[in-house]
Amino acid sequence: MELIIIGAIVLVALIIGLVLMKFIGIWIRARVSNAPVGLLNLVAMWIRKVSPSLIVDSRITAAKAGLNFSTDQLEAHYLAGGHVDDVVLSMIAADKAGIPLTFDRACAIDLAVKGTSKTVLEAVRTSINPAVIDCPGGGKKIDAVARDGIQLRARARVTVRTNLERFVGGATEETIIARVNEGIVTSIGSAQSHKDVLENPDHISHRVLERGLDANTQFEILSIDIADVDVGENIGATLQASQAEADKQVAQAKAEVRRAAAVATEQEMSARTQEMRAKLVEAEAEIPMAIAEAFRSGNLGVMDYTNYRNIVADTQMRQSIADEVSEDEDEDPHNP
Repeated sequence: MELIIIGAIVLVALIIGLVLMKFIGIWIRARVSNAPVGLLNLVAMWIRKVSPSLIVDSRITAAKAGLNFSTDQLEAHYLAGGHVDDVVLSMIAADKAGIPLTFDRACAIDLAVKGTSKTVLEAVRTSINPAVIDCPGGGKKIDAVARDGIQLRARARVTVRTNLERFVGGATEETIIARVNEGIVTSIGSAQSHKDVLENPDHISHRVLERGLDANTQFEILSIDIADVDVGENIGATLQASQAEADKQVAQAKAEVRRAAAVATEQEMSARTQEMRAKLVEAEAEIPMAIAEAFRSGNLGVMDYTNYRNIVADTQMRQSIADEVSEDEDEDPHNP
C-alpha cells in the first residue's frame, strides 16, 4: 500500500510538474507584463481547447495600450470563431484615434466580416484613414446621355470612411458603387446640354451627394469627385436617323401596297374592257342575221340595204381620213 501511495504521489507530482513546465512561461510572461492570469485559469483554457498563448498575448497587448479586457471576454470571442488578435488591435487603433468603439461592437464587426477578405482592423483603419472607391471600377466609365442627345462617359472617385455603427447589417461597397453610378446617369440625363456638364462637372457631385447615397450602408461618403468626362457618340442623331429610316421603309411599304392595288385595278379594268368588246362583237354578229330576217319579213328592201351599205362605206372612209390626219399631226415636230 505504501508503494502504491508513493507511486500515486509521484504521478501527481509528475503531472503537476509537466503542467507547470507547459504553462509556467506563459504565466510568468503575463505576470511581468502587468496582465496577470491565474495558473489554474491557463489550465482551464487548455482543457476548453482555447489557445492560452493567444489569449495571454492579446491581453498583454491591450494592457500595454492602456486597455483592460478580461480573459473571459477574449475566450468567449475565440470560442465564437472570432479573431481575438484583430479585435484587440482594432480596439487599440480606435482608442488612439479617438473613435468610440466598444469591445462588443468590435467583436460583432469581426464576426460579420468572417469568411470575407476584410477584417475588423481594416474597417477601423478605413474609419481613421478614408478610402477611395473608383466608380464604376476596373478603369471603366459610366455612359449617360444628356437631353441634347450627346453621350458622355464619366468616371468618379468616391472618398468614404467606415461607419462603425452601421457596419453590421449595412450595405457593402458594391451598393455604394451602384448608387453613385445611378446618380451620375440621372444627373447627366437631366442636363439640358452636354456642354453644361463639361463646363461644370462639379454639379454632378453636388447632385449625387444631395441624394444621400450612404443611407443604410457600411460607409459614410465624404466626397464625390468627377475624375474624367469624355464626349461619346451623338445618340440623338443616331436615333433620329434610325427613326427616319424606319419611317422611309414604312412609307415604301405603303406605296408598294398602293401600287399593287393600282395594278390590280388596271388588270380588272382591262378584263372588263375585253368583256365589253366581246359583247360588242357578239352584238355586231347579230346585225347580218337581223338584216336577213328583215328581208324575209319584207321590212327591208333592196334600196334600203343599198343606202345602208353606202352609209357604212362613207363612215369608214371618213374614219380612215381622220386617222391619217391624226397620225400626221403626231409626227409633225412643229405641231404644238
